[in-house]
Amino acid sequence: MTLADWIDETRARVARDGMAGVHESAYELRVGALRRADRFVDPGVNVYDREWDALLILDGCRADLLRGTAPAYDFLDSPGTHRSPGSTSYEWLERTFTDEYEEEMANTVHVSANPFTHQYLDAERFRVLDEVWRDGWDDEAGIVPARTVTDRAIQAGRDHLDSDGRLVVHYMQPHFPSVPRPLGDVSTLDEWRDGREMAWQGLRRGEFTRREVWRAYAANLRYVLDDVTSLLENLDAERVAISADHGNAAGEWGIYGHPNVPLNVLREVPWFVTSATDRHTREPQSTNSTDREEASAAVEDRLAALGYTEDERT
Repeated sequence: MTLADWIDETRARVARDGMAGVHESAYELRVGALRRADRFVDPGVNVYDREWDALLILDGCRADLLRGTAPAYDFLDSPGTHRSPGSTSYEWLERTFTDEYEEEMANTVHVSANPFTHQYLDAERFRVLDEVWRDGWDDEAGIVPARTVTDRAIQAGRDHLDSDGRLVVHYMQPHFPSVPRPLGDVSTLDEWRDGREMAWQGLRRGEFTRREVWRAYAANLRYVLDDVTSLLENLDAERVAISADHGNAAGEWGIYGHPNVPLNVLREVPWFVTSATDRHTREPQSTNSTDREEASAAVEDRLAALGYTEDERT
């Protein structure tokens, strides 16, 4: 957005919303200024440069949130942090799965609930790319449930992994909406894809208290960790890393949520290491292949209507 565009939008907002429009434009100006600092900060570390057999991504998980929750889960007994290359999911995808790591990607089974894979990943570059969001999106919850991802990851691990393979499992939690503790309206897939962030921006605007948002955020983390517990009992992997693509800001530097600005709270993500053994305590629920294909085709139509095409990689 150019300065002229910002001025035009500000005039329109103020005419429509009064002082609320002023505050909204001031926030956009702050985000834009901080975004320019990206070229001057630590670029982060690619996850492929670290040791792991399976990598579990908890979308939008702050390092302090997971550290505070860890005592309740036996497998979270090795706290650490990792410098992510991105402040958003799409930055993380774009800066992680690059030409430099082509060989590693070819041996990666990637199970993802994050819809940005549509724009930023090419299935042909992976051993397997299972885009769970295509047929696993729950309109009532406004997100892909953790259990759907767990079942697909269990199946992928049993069907496609060998001694040379690596597994990436990208859960959408604790990213809002919070499944166990909803705040406000849930988003449709289309709204989510366009960047709607109800809870964090509601906090910024005073619609929710910090306590309400944090409790919902923490409940959503516990919700997904309960499923991670199940995955670790149904997967064979000597070294499992549990991390995040980015964090979330709760007012640091006047920022809320996760715009693409290089704040430490967005880039310093958790890094816990554990192991997994397939004890076959769960048999994943399978989805009829025809139903999955029909659901995926319907999603393609919706994305095409929004202007997103398979050839779009930027």
